[in-house]
Amino acid sequence: MAAPRKYGDELRERATRMAVEARKDPASRPGAIARIAEQLGMHPETLRGWVRQAEIDGGVRPGTSSDESKRIADLERENRELKRANEILRTASAFFAAAELDRKIK
Repeated sequence: MAAPRKYGDELRERATRMAVEARKDPASRPGAIARIAEQLGMHPETLRGWVRQAEIDGGVRPGTSSDESKRIADLERENRELKRANEILRTASAFFAAAELDRKIK
């Protein structure tokens, strides 16, 4: 289970939107994230990470989008489960094959 989030989704979306809009204007771009983070009472690196991910999701910046990251995580989880199931089946197959050989010998 994931840890509870310090900031709600609404605050995250609002802060990200404010920072992205402030960064569009060349005059307010320098220090925009720090200013907005201070106004909202959060650490600037938190807001910087949110803005970076929003830019990736929006196609402005190269990187792995949130949807792609979730899909990759789901596929990796499924892959682990399938490997575990295959190992269980392999072990069971070897066990029953050995039992069948023992029954034929006796």
